[in-house]
Amino acid sequence: MTRPSRTVLIVSDHTGLTAENTARALLAHFPDQPLRYVQRSFVATLEMAREVTREVAALAAQGERPLIFTTITDPAALRELESAPARVFDLLGPGLGALEEEFGVPAARSVGRFHDMHDQAGYVARMDALDFALATDDGLGDRQYGLADVVLVGVSRAGKTPTSLFLALQHGVRASNYPLAEDDFEREALPVPLEPHRAKLYGLTIDPRRLHAIRTQRKAASRYASLEQCEHEVRRAERLFSRVGIPVRDTTSASVEEIAAGILAQLRRG
Repeated sequence: MTRPSRTVLIVSDHTGLTAENTARALLAHFPDQPLRYVQRSFVATLEMAREVTREVAALAAQGERPLIFTTITDPAALRELESAPARVFDLLGPGLGALEEEFGVPAARSVGRFHDMHDQAGYVARMDALDFALATDDGLGDRQYGLADVVLVGVSRAGKTPTSLFLALQHGVRASNYPLAEDDFEREALPVPLEPHRAKLYGLTIDPRRLHAIRTQRKAASRYASLEQCEHEVRRAERLFSRVGIPVRDTTSASVEEIAAGILAQLRRG
C-alpha cells in the first residue's frame, strides 16, 4: 500500500529559494519518504503567518503532521508558525543566534536579508554571466567562445542548457554550450568553432535509453527520438570526447547541481 505524501511547507518572507534549497538538501537524505512540497513566499506579516497556520491546521485535521521549513525573521510571525500543529524548522534561528554571540551584536533581522544587494559586484557578475549564457546557448554566438569560462559539448537534450544557466545564475560562470549534430560526427574531429577553445571544453554524455525517453516527450515517433538514433549519437559523441581528451560527465542520473559541481572542480584545477 502506497503511503500518502507528507506536506512540506516552505515559508519565507521573501522568495523562499534559500528555505527550499536547504529543505530539499536535508530531505534528500530520506529518499523513501513520499513528500509534497508547497511554497508560501512573501509571508511578511503576522496575518499572513496566521493564514499558513490555518492551512496547517486543516491538514492536521485530516490526520497529517506537516513539516515547515522557514526563514521568516519577524519574531511574531515566527511564533505564530511555531504554534501550528506541525514540525517547524527555523533555518535561520540557531545560526543567527550563534553569530550574534560570536560578533557581540544583534543580527539585522530584516525581510529578505539573504538576498540583499550588499554584494553588488557579485550580483552584476551573475547577471552578466546569465546574459552571456543565453546569448551563446545551443551553438549561438560561437564567436564569443573566447570570452567563455567553459563550453559544454554534447548531443541534443543531454543537459547542456540547464547546466549553463545554473552555472551562470548561481556561480557567475560564463558558460556556453554547443550541440553536436550529424555534420560534426562526419568530421571525426572537433567542430571548427570549438577547435581554438579545447582547454575550455567539457563534455556531457547520457544513457541512450534516458535520452530516448527525453526526446520522445519532445518529438514522439521521430527519427530524432528513436533509440537507434540516440545510441548512434551518444556513441559517436563519447568517441569524440575520448579522442580529443576532454573531461566528461554522465548526466543520466545526476542533478544539475552535481553536474555543475564537477565542472567547477575542473575549472579550479585548470
